[in-house]
Amino acid sequence: MTPDALFPNALFAVMEATWPAASVQQVGPWLIREGKGGGKRVSAATALPGWQPDDIAQAETAMAALNQPALFLIRRGEDALDAALAARGYRIVDPVVAYAAPVAALVQTPDHMATFPHWPPMAIAADLWAEGGIGPARLAVMQRVAGPKTVILGRAGDRASGAAFVAIHHATAMLHALEVTPAQRRQGSAHNILRAAAIWAQENGAETLSLVVTSANAAARRLYASFGMQVVGSYHYRQK
Repeated sequence: MTPDALFPNALFAVMEATWPAASVQQVGPWLIREGKGGGKRVSAATALPGWQPDDIAQAETAMAALNQPALFLIRRGEDALDAALAARGYRIVDPVVAYAAPVAALVQTPDHMATFPHWPPMAIAADLWAEGGIGPARLAVMQRVAGPKTVILGRAGDRASGAAFVAIHHATAMLHALEVTPAQRRQGSAHNILRAAAIWAQENGAETLSLVVTSANAAARRLYASFGMQVVGSYHYRQK
């Protein structure tokens, strides 16, 4: 699958499989996700065909029953839903951009001893994630993934420097939770982790490496663009 073929449906399927909600239920014309602290996307409602503005209250009630805030994910082409939520006082939060590239274009051997793919997560990887606010609830999301998956641990200056989670759905790998500790940034760790992710993805049958990042994260976006990764889509959330 080429990167420009990923959106809108295929990449969302990859996200659902590689960073899954604790549960998903259909309530009327909505898919309601139970996130259990795993992040916005796994806690957001999405619309099914045939929804009407009056149905929004039904989704709000279902999310309240899960003790979650009312949060909707708005995909390309869902302008009517976006407008209906805005009319109800919902604000845009965390616009997201998706990147992808052929794995073959990214494969390059990282610096020697700079990365260590492994599963399950080593304690040092969990500690590095915790420093960046990626705690047990998000580690639980990783545990729920059923397909091929790994943790990439990065090292710089003989010290653990960062970690990322990578999983595969069909022929697309997705990188999540890339975190480099502040004291070890600008030493090539993120570059090495991305290269290692591409190698692992290729070895496990993936043809494309993808990821999503908030639009506001300019530093990360520059990094992904420097690798030749292309923007393949975007989405945002609406929340009261």
